[in-house]
Amino acid sequence: MNDTRNMPAAANRARQLLATHGRFAYRPITDSDAFRWPGDAGLAVYLGFNIEHFAFGEGLGAALGPISPQPDVLNHSWREYGNRVGAWRCIELFDQLDLPAGTLINTALYDHCPELIEACVARGDELIGHGHTNAHRQSDLDENGERELLLHCRERIVEVSGTTPQGWLSPWISESHLTPDLLAETGYRYTLNWCHDDRPVRMATRGAPLWSIPYPQELNDLPMMVGRHMDGRAFADMIIDQFDEMLEQANRGTRPQALVMGIALHPYLVGQPYRLRHLRRALQHIAAARARGDVWITTPGAIANHMDELERDGIVRPAVA
Repeated sequence: MNDTRNMPAAANRARQLLATHGRFAYRPITDSDAFRWPGDAGLAVYLGFNIEHFAFGEGLGAALGPISPQPDVLNHSWREYGNRVGAWRCIELFDQLDLPAGTLINTALYDHCPELIEACVARGDELIGHGHTNAHRQSDLDENGERELLLHCRERIVEVSGTTPQGWLSPWISESHLTPDLLAETGYRYTLNWCHDDRPVRMATRGAPLWSIPYPQELNDLPMMVGRHMDGRAFADMIIDQFDEMLEQANRGTRPQALVMGIALHPYLVGQPYRLRHLRRALQHIAAARARGDVWITTPGAIANHMDELERDGIVRPAVA
């Protein structure tokens, strides 16, 4: 016979609540506010263009081949190709298709290749804080160190480029428990760190609220190409399939939804010529939909601005948790 004497205690333990972040409440995608993007579009699309700089002979970095003893020339030079060649080819493509970009920058680029950031500013791209370098994780810092990093990046972008960054993506998307609080306290209005929804979500902080703008971990060349070894053709097909399906989801039924689709790009990956050719095919597909009036191609900051307006007008719910 089974011993059932401990069953009530076991059941009680099973019902205990798990630890939670407390930043936002659960809300299914079927429960949505009734609004549209500018131009009555159901789908907002943005390019998250990651321009990064890595320390030589130390620190973190994506790997093309096996990690070698430092200095790891193979992997460092592969990533540097993005700044010397790949990013410029991507910018040419964006110009050809008249596509804006949300450009995520390491501030170390100002010391290494300022011409590259200048080219993005000249295009009118939005500059988004992305740490000082991707050679280090933000989560390794204590509270004061993390605050100093956020302030340094913000002040350096203002000083050199004359624009105030509104958004942030942590290097390697690494957070501490205090990152959303510190972002709000240092003047940032939105974060791209969280990938839990297909629409903007308000996050609670110990100060001002913060928008979470959807940033992709699937529609992202780094995990797809480096982690899953996907080739450029397959990644372009993935972008097109994601776009077509989300456009249909945003416009189907009697209660259309306003959705966000980000595309995360790293020029040392998609800037390789054979991959760029396929990226061009995918972005041409999206640009053609814009010509038909089907989509809002924008930047994360413009999405946050639009959400602020909708919140002020009472069209979206202000509650965060």
